[in-house]
Amino acid sequence: MKKYNYIIVSLLACLLTTSCNDYFNQVPDDRLSLKEIFKTRDGALRYLSNVYTFLPDEFNQRQVHETSLYRTPGPWTGSSDEAEWTNDNKGKLINNNSIDATEGTMVLYRWKSWFSGIHEAAVFTENVDQAPITVTERNQWKAEARALQAIYYFYLVRTYGPVPLLEKDFPMDTPSDELQLPRNTVDECFDFIVSELKGAQKDGLLDDASTDKVSGYGRIDKAIAQAFIIEALTYRASWLFNGECNYYSDLANTDGTKLFPNKPDEAAKRANWQKVINECNTFFSSYGSRYHLMYTNKDGVSVSGPDSEGFSPTESYRRAVRTLFSEMGNNKEMIFYRLDNAAGTMQYDRMPNRSGNTTNYRGGSLLGATQEMVDAYFMSNGESPISGYTADGVTPIINEKSDYDVEEGVSTTEYKGTDGTLYAPAGTRMMYVNREPRFYVDITFSNSKWFDGTEGDYIVDFTYSGSCGKEQGSNDYTSTGYLVRKGMDSGDRNQNLVCVLLRLTNIYFDYIEALAHVSPTHEDIWTYMNMIRKRAGIPGYGETVNLPKPTTTEEVMELIRKEKRIELSFENCRYFDVRRWGLVNEYFNKAIHGMNVNYDGNEFFKRTEIVKRVFDRQYFFPIPQGEIDIDKNLVQNTGF
Repeated sequence: MKKYNYIIVSLLACLLTTSCNDYFNQVPDDRLSLKEIFKTRDGALRYLSNVYTFLPDEFNQRQVHETSLYRTPGPWTGSSDEAEWTNDNKGKLINNNSIDATEGTMVLYRWKSWFSGIHEAAVFTENVDQAPITVTERNQWKAEARALQAIYYFYLVRTYGPVPLLEKDFPMDTPSDELQLPRNTVDECFDFIVSELKGAQKDGLLDDASTDKVSGYGRIDKAIAQAFIIEALTYRASWLFNGECNYYSDLANTDGTKLFPNKPDEAAKRANWQKVINECNTFFSSYGSRYHLMYTNKDGVSVSGPDSEGFSPTESYRRAVRTLFSEMGNNKEMIFYRLDNAAGTMQYDRMPNRSGNTTNYRGGSLLGATQEMVDAYFMSNGESPISGYTADGVTPIINEKSDYDVEEGVSTTEYKGTDGTLYAPAGTRMMYVNREPRFYVDITFSNSKWFDGTEGDYIVDFTYSGSCGKEQGSNDYTSTGYLVRKGMDSGDRNQNLVCVLLRLTNIYFDYIEALAHVSPTHEDIWTYMNMIRKRAGIPGYGETVNLPKPTTTEEVMELIRKEKRIELSFENCRYFDVRRWGLVNEYFNKAIHGMNVNYDGNEFFKRTEIVKRVFDRQYFFPIPQGEIDIDKNLVQNTGF
């Protein structure tokens, strides 16, 4: 392992004097101040809390241009084929292939922030022995800092590719010639991430941090570390990292060390996926009784499963992601999350901008779901409505088995779910009728009903001159004719929500993906896949004649890609999944579509190209140019 220290040299004073925590705003920027901080238990705990602040706040993705060293939101939703921002979001630099190494906010500050978190964890570990705390607390807190470092490395590698690994904390007067350090290899990075997480599990992490009702919520424990082990190994086994991606086959350090592994044979690929399976089994055996999918009735009261009386697939799925602070104890599905977050920003982005609403109940209509994402959701019978597109890239090929008969025309009656939830009022365009429950939780479409808190419900109208349309919205309107609804439940955009970063279905999909590569006929594939589908209120595979269980790796992977795209939509997976699967040309290197927001009436409902997207080299962010200029041994990613 090597040490890369530009962050320490340039940011040490800043980190000790400017933080999101007022406590640290009052701390002097010399080494003596650290002694003062760690004189008390409260000071040590506050410093550890500071180490946590670099975890992503993915509610804040509209503002990835901000230069704060904490929160670290990414552009992942709007820079995948899931959604498009109306405003000039920095993530569009990825979509149009104009991202470069000199970009001074999004590119620079993900790198700077996560390395700052790694540094702060090292400072904490070096000084916490001074604090008047018990041996058990000391071991636990050190283990948390160790796990956080590994998690920050995971975020770095996922975003930038292999990075330098920091072995020790260099003093500020370290000569610059000792800081000329190369990138570690992919295998070294993932080996380190996994070994550090396992070391943290062994050396002091709590089995379940939430049992500490005072300060436990949101803290790293053994289960969270295990989830990140699984995530890291899943990435490592995938096409982008395992040596199959030819694009990085020649990327090497200045001494000739190749950063990506050689192309693996089938035995090596299976061995990597088997590691994922093994770690998933460890998760299930150790923590399976602690976590389970969310099952509730229409009022949010827990029920035992999808066959229970009153079970609501709509409410169950919605609450798996949308959790109030006051209801955290009821959500046994979320594994990792951030409490301090920009929930108000997320809610504003996803709420319709309705003419006549007051400030408290008026949103921005800024995050528009794409037509491609709308088409991906199943029908109520569990079948995909669209099997592809004709040569023009926009005309849909209808799946005749799906009951998606027509896109034109409107419904004459209300369409409701099995629990009585109103999905589509009468007069809704037929393309939005008879869809699966998750569609109505995740997508706001024209003529859908918005539950607007104290001001009364209303029907959304995204047509040009409609109440939520472009004409009245000025800069606040959906550019696709849809909005992302996931995470919302009403017009109250001031609710305190938990930002869920990993939940149980992430682990289920990692497990079944690994099984698909090792044993594609394994019955666990269908056990876990069907658990997700039945919670969503649609039939499982093997339960109807039109939904057989495939038997080959590619056939199973095709289903996994469809299922994960829906279940984990807008949850920061799709951006990375399509890259690691090597499917960027199929999904990202093309135009996205939506409704025609410049028209009223039937003209609005014509599938329309929103923007052409270009994917050429954007598998990873470029390394910030300032880092390359300082460290002559730090090589740039291919294509930048």
